[in-house]
Amino acid sequence: MASLGQRVRAYFSLGPSNLARVGAYRLGLKTGTHLVTKLKATPPLGPFFRERLSPPPAGATSRQDWREKGVWFGFHEFPCQGPPDWHLNPFTKRRANSSREWYAIVDFDREVGDIKAVWEASRFDWLLAMAQRAAEGEADELQRLNGWLADWSASNPPFRGANWKCGQEASIRVMHLALAALILDQRDAPEPGLIDLLRVHLVRIMPTLSYAEAQQNNHAVSEAAALFIGGTWLNRAGNLEGVEFARLGRRSLNKQARRLIGLDGSFSQYSLVYHRLMVDTYCLAETWRRQLGLEPFEPVVKERLRSATLWLQQLTSPKTGDGPNLGANDGSRLMGLVEPGYRDFRPTLQWASALFLGRRALWQAGNWDQPLLWLGVPQPDEVMEVPRSATLDNGGLHVLRQSRAVAYLRYPRFRFRPSQADLLHVDLWIDGQYVLRDAGTFSYSPTEWERDYYSGTESHNTVHFDGRDQMPRISRFLFGAWPKSIGVKAVHTSDLGVEAAAGYRDWKGAKHYRHILLERARLTCTDTLSGAAKRAVLRWRLRPGNWRINGMEATDGKVRLIIETNSAARLRLTEGRESRFYLHESPIPVLEIMLSVPTRIQTTVAF
Repeated sequence: MASLGQRVRAYFSLGPSNLARVGAYRLGLKTGTHLVTKLKATPPLGPFFRERLSPPPAGATSRQDWREKGVWFGFHEFPCQGPPDWHLNPFTKRRANSSREWYAIVDFDREVGDIKAVWEASRFDWLLAMAQRAAEGEADELQRLNGWLADWSASNPPFRGANWKCGQEASIRVMHLALAALILDQRDAPEPGLIDLLRVHLVRIMPTLSYAEAQQNNHAVSEAAALFIGGTWLNRAGNLEGVEFARLGRRSLNKQARRLIGLDGSFSQYSLVYHRLMVDTYCLAETWRRQLGLEPFEPVVKERLRSATLWLQQLTSPKTGDGPNLGANDGSRLMGLVEPGYRDFRPTLQWASALFLGRRALWQAGNWDQPLLWLGVPQPDEVMEVPRSATLDNGGLHVLRQSRAVAYLRYPRFRFRPSQADLLHVDLWIDGQYVLRDAGTFSYSPTEWERDYYSGTESHNTVHFDGRDQMPRISRFLFGAWPKSIGVKAVHTSDLGVEAAAGYRDWKGAKHYRHILLERARLTCTDTLSGAAKRAVLRWRLRPGNWRINGMEATDGKVRLIIETNSAARLRLTEGRESRFYLHESPIPVLEIMLSVPTRIQTTVAF
């Protein structure tokens, strides 16, 4: 547990102005004086969309989910022929409050379970699947789409119930409504019911934009984009309220690109899934801007999104579309125009590269082209270069490439709050397959054990000193004593292969320095441990398979881990857990090497 001094320093690291905005917001909610507590509106009435008169774009295909079953977090299926119970957590079968003002409902209700499971259906991912099918001429799908929206509007009267709690959730609904309008060719002359539904969401989002910006994460980007898109849409439909919504949204989109995206494309949340959500959001805002012929965003937006796209390319396997389970993974996916798709990052990569680099990330045609086809984005002729090994220092990430393999090494470069104690974690991919793996997140409302396991040091390929996390925990989403890097050596090519290194000193004085060398058929990881610790455990989280130990080696028959150390060590295979999809976990073999400190240990992964 963090000390008082560590707590103070952690809060100070978040920024005094951000703390002040958060404090003022929470005080305003508690006293009922914040503007957002004064909002009143009547439920919008449909119909919300009409038939598409023109044929769908050539080559565009529709998703086939959300017919008899709905899909939660890109993985879990539940029967869902009619409108779902918008307040039900389908995992616990408990309902969230649907009648109280949203700000009077607690964030974490153990009886209901993870509130994200309640919110998921109200993000309107189903709207995209139904809109695509309606655009292809399935008249029943248009009727169904309008029926579900009408049911949602009646079941979620403005500003009451859990589905109005979060400005970002409202923003994702706005963006999905805009995507559906583009799919159904109804950007212009939208139905009155749609305009009413849009406006009530923007009225909810605008008063909490300052609070979202204080989070320094995707909340600010999502809410800014919703205000920009929704505001320009309202204005185009003759509602002058849209002018102010759009002005605030544009200003914030410019600001967040400058504040939250590093020069090398690293995003503030140190997460692949959240990076995709941020890129998708800017892609939609830019696509919308172009379609309406509006003035460009500030040059910084295109500059940072070019870098963010190249960052995404570094972490996306062109063979499978998958990528490292790096950082927080909450099941978010905005651009749901392709199925199956949650762990395929190629559609976002192709869309972003076309918009911000004027090139194709993937030269061959595939499902990843669907966003370009549905949204009328021209397909470039030029193709992006194949990524090379690189150090992305703004976010603390080494990327080493050699023949069939890619290795990633995380190290601390914390301008923003870290969500996981994953310092010096190593990921290894061979032929697009995930070999040395990260655990993920599982849930934002877990048991104490799940919280400590998934976000803690134990669930990463790194060293665990004396059973403590690399950083002391302050709260559910905040660690203290953020370490600084020691001895960072950028990725470089030597006579041996591709190399990189980094180290850190933890809050109690233990030191870990890691050097990795990637050759054509092996990865060598050398760890030097010293300082204020007595014992350490080095963990390697392995791909599922029939792993076995033979002396100082472990193998599944295709990959071998060979352990060498200058002191006594003991190896064992244990069962760990991983979460590749939100609220889903599965067993995974973990090789643990127990050591005394100080020591030096070398792991060679031969493949």
